[in-house]
Amino acid sequence: MNTVYDAINEVNKIIKGKNDVVVKIMAAILAGGHVLMEDIPGVGKTTLSTTLAKVLSMDYKRVQFTPDVLPSDIVGFSMLNNISREFEFKPGPVFCNLFLADELNRTSPKTQSALLEVMEEGSVTIDGISHKVDDTFVVIATQNPTGSAGTNMLPESQLDRFLICTTMGYPSHQDSIDILKTHGGIKKTDISPVISLADLLEMKKQVDNVFVHDSIYEYITCLCEKTRSDSMFSQGVSPRGAIALLKMAKAYAYIDGVDFVRASDVQNVLPDVFGHRIKISSKARTEGLDNKGVISYLLSAVTPPRQ
Repeated sequence: MNTVYDAINEVNKIIKGKNDVVVKIMAAILAGGHVLMEDIPGVGKTTLSTTLAKVLSMDYKRVQFTPDVLPSDIVGFSMLNNISREFEFKPGPVFCNLFLADELNRTSPKTQSALLEVMEEGSVTIDGISHKVDDTFVVIATQNPTGSAGTNMLPESQLDRFLICTTMGYPSHQDSIDILKTHGGIKKTDISPVISLADLLEMKKQVDNVFVHDSIYEYITCLCEKTRSDSMFSQGVSPRGAIALLKMAKAYAYIDGVDFVRASDVQNVLPDVFGHRIKISSKARTEGLDNKGVISYLLSAVTPPRQ
């Protein structure tokens, strides 16, 4: 069985200079969670998603969300069969392994809710009949933070459904040069599947079995409680957020080749897990802190366990 690093290295042939982002998204997939990517157009969000799907042998579907996209366009619908005179279920694009919801904020709240229900329940209910999606089903949704006037930005309750929220950002100077040099060279068609779906399911089981010491449980709990009590935060992290942090830390440790969670694993994934779950207070803004600054403050304010 190929290792996760083999898959990450294969993705990095296409995605230049974003190894940390690739690792985080790979960890989210192994942890059984969904990913929200907030970034400007053109930095490689779609390319990353399609490349990951191919490397992980995933059936991939993409929907460009617009105001006229209906829930049935996503989850499917029942249609009368003129021959049998019975209604037949026509599955929508969510019946795949990796679903890319492009610009999710540009569609209606009703359609957003339909997708979020599938993410949470792992199934679609049409005419009272439940249809289960694949065990490896994962959503990578994108949201453009600029030009969002007139769109339906996801509320906090829906943002919380995403295991992590991450961003790719602009490439560095050297990475930009590498992108220009390889443009038209290595294509997505040159990328080979590295991990089968069966291997992926086995890896997810192994992630579940990563050992967590009581001190790590204590550390995660203290971090979450700090967000609920400290004056720098106006909204803290829920128990679901604490579970998300634990899952991501276990997956991050697994990718790094260790079978137990370290404090550094928690610290490495915390910004992506907490960033979209917290709200900073007016006091924090007065002191010139943004989300990134408040998270740095949080990590410095809570003492990690000795290991």
